[in-house]
Amino acid sequence: MNIDGETRLAGVLGWPVAHSRSPRLHNYWLQHYGINGAYLPLPVRPEHFAEAVNGLVRLGFAGANVTVPHKEAAFALCHRIDDSAKKAGAANTLVFSATGEISGSNTDGFGFIEALCAGVPGFDAKRGPAVVLGARTAAGAPAIRLVNRTAERARRLAEALGGPVDVLGWDAAAKALVGANLVVNTTTLGMKGQPPLELDLGALPRAAAVNDIVYSPLETGLLRAARARGNPAVDGLGMLLHQARAGFKAWFGRDPEVTEALRRHVAADLLAEGSAAKADA
Repeated sequence: MNIDGETRLAGVLGWPVAHSRSPRLHNYWLQHYGINGAYLPLPVRPEHFAEAVNGLVRLGFAGANVTVPHKEAAFALCHRIDDSAKKAGAANTLVFSATGEISGSNTDGFGFIEALCAGVPGFDAKRGPAVVLGARTAAGAPAIRLVNRTAERARRLAEALGGPVDVLGWDAAAKALVGANLVVNTTTLGMKGQPPLELDLGALPRAAAVNDIVYSPLETGLLRAARARGNPAVDGLGMLLHQARAGFKAWFGRDPEVTEALRRHVAADLLAEGSAAKADA
């Protein structure tokens, strides 16, 4: 990578941020398309977030992605926000103008739908309700059963969505699966280093899709259980790859492709871990 006075800069803001695969992803695209750009990990403590973002604007960065715990704070800093960010109440993609204006969007919904449709060809969200574990959304479903440990946060999301949303406690998760068309885990349960997600899928129709936005490990316990009973299952890596496309286009002027080669590159260590786990089984 050669950085000069013409290099366009972007990065990902988070605390911590060392785990983020966004630099690996965006720098792959930059090299693949021969673009003079660089994408950097930017670890920023929450109390310094606003100062850091304004500093990036003054330094001439094209923009930045935002990951936990800064998405709500990023939303509050924006001069302009699109409908995706308004609905989520959070921004994960920032674009900086030459005049210092900060525009925010939330590409998680787009990434989720693109990855789901790629993973389950022919999937139709309108066929039935979606069960969402955690206070995030499942776009396109005719009804949402929102299962969350914190009732107040779930109610706020339901009000923001404005559609048919049933807010349920965690103890109702298994019953919520009856007649569902889609199950989405948006929590960190099942992630490497986190407690497992314990959910009985017995009531879930066999045709229902199961999507876990966790991608470390790629094959979570939820996905393994879904595949064992014949449900189509989608891991979280596709969402990560697709949600990055809009930011890359805004910052570097190219709408990038999500390919199998890209997936292998971003998830090389995850794929190796998965192969080792299968060999040990």
